[in-house]
Amino acid sequence: MTKVEKIAVTTAYDVEKVRKDFPILSTQVYGKPLVYLDNGASAQKPTAVIDAITKAYTEEYANVHRGLHYLSNTATENFEAAREITRRFLNAPSVDEIVFTKSTTEAINLVSYGIEDDIQEGDEIIISILEHHSNIVPWHFLRERKGAVIKWAPIAEDGTFLLEEFEKLLTDRTKLVAITQMSNVTGTVVPVKEVTRLAHERGAKVLIDGSQSAVHMPVDVQDLDCDFFVITGHKLYGPSGIGALYGKKEILNNLRPFQGGGEMIKDVTECHVTYAEAPHRFEAGTPPIVQAIGLGAALDYMDTLGRENIALHEASLRDYAQQRLKEVNSLKIFGNAKGKGAIFSFEIEGVHAHDISMVIDREGVAVRAGTHCAQPLLARYGVTSTCRASFGLYNTHAEVDRLVEALRKAQMMFG
Repeated sequence: MTKVEKIAVTTAYDVEKVRKDFPILSTQVYGKPLVYLDNGASAQKPTAVIDAITKAYTEEYANVHRGLHYLSNTATENFEAAREITRRFLNAPSVDEIVFTKSTTEAINLVSYGIEDDIQEGDEIIISILEHHSNIVPWHFLRERKGAVIKWAPIAEDGTFLLEEFEKLLTDRTKLVAITQMSNVTGTVVPVKEVTRLAHERGAKVLIDGSQSAVHMPVDVQDLDCDFFVITGHKLYGPSGIGALYGKKEILNNLRPFQGGGEMIKDVTECHVTYAEAPHRFEAGTPPIVQAIGLGAALDYMDTLGRENIALHEASLRDYAQQRLKEVNSLKIFGNAKGKGAIFSFEIEGVHAHDISMVIDREGVAVRAGTHCAQPLLARYGVTSTCRASFGLYNTHAEVDRLVEALRKAQMMFG
């Protein structure tokens, strides 16, 4: 594979300029330039995010919604501005439909807890075999406590979501479909708009896990018509400890609160409480103020680059990586669905994933090894662990070459 064969990407996207926005990318690992390919687990942070967090702590910090002094007002304005940025990022109709959480995991658990009273024994929850544990375990809670039935939508061998097979699972007992838009293992993109339409025809609500998809493609919750959509900040080039739940307003206001405390109430007396409406209904106590401000800075940063530009750049990386990885003998990629994201889970015959990861780490290449919190999916492929290289908006074709070179060294070492 020669340099001239690399897939072209829009000239509007200057990846070398983008890389300068991320201080950590200049790091040396074992004397070699860092190649960070663990973005599916957590992405690195641009200076814009780091600066926003620093300013919030050093110049503008106070608790929000509770004070009338300058710092409290400023912090509140910045916190709520981040909610508006998140609304715009998802194209939600109203800021009242954006709930800040600590993560995707908390957001899904919030929904699971909130709908529990509506679940009867035998009611069905449909998920897919592609799901991360965060979109599996909360539904097992309802299976254990309420007798809900979990049904699994299958995939083809190449990772393609089987829409017709999914449709066959829907019945009048289906209460919820909870499904990823992009697999964190195979990169499969699920046709969630069609999934939502089919589910709504049977009266079921739909939760979409956007932990991966929101990083790699534009999202429009109004166009999808989903009832819930969840994101997590640390994958979106923002801080950890912050995520968001989008929910249709009329649904959110009928969910029971996930936690009780300050901020989430209208009135408290010795005899009763009345709850606030969304989003504050679900934001008990002091919220992740600075983390939310950092998330807003991250989403603004992505919008400044242009999400279509990011998607084109990552498609170029995906196509090039698919070509280059084929050159590594005995390497098998799990999932090659059409239009997949720039995520590659793979194994090399006869070599454990952890051994591969440790060897290529010495070459400065960071990948993840293990189950990727998706044990049912790995079981579907008959493996217990894989390596995963996941690409982001700052990765380059040259880093794909570095990955391939490192994998060849690992193969020679264990061959």
